[in-house]
Amino acid sequence: MERNRKDREGGVLSTVAELFDLPADVVAGLPRLEMVGSRQLYLEHHTGILAYSQEQVDANTSAGVLRIRGTDLTLLAMTAGELRIGGHIDVVEWLGADR
Repeated sequence: MERNRKDREGGVLSTVAELFDLPADVVAGLPRLEMVGSRQLYLEHHTGILAYSQEQVDANTSAGVLRIRGTDLTLLAMTAGELRIGGHIDVVEWLGADR
């Protein structure tokens, strides 16, 4: 029974995405990551910051923890669902992400 419910929900998301011509990941609330070179990172759909220093930022998302490592990292902007980090970004990795 649970499996049928999940199949229907996936179908509903897919139908809504097609109906409004939206990407399925946006409708599902998956995190969206955008980088500008190695100097700035923009993350949508985060659920909070777990750790923050000038060398590392861990942001929680529905897909796992996003770890950003580098030097002189600063929090440029943060809202309930969006995060912008500046500095020299060396590594971006997913921890515990769905595979």
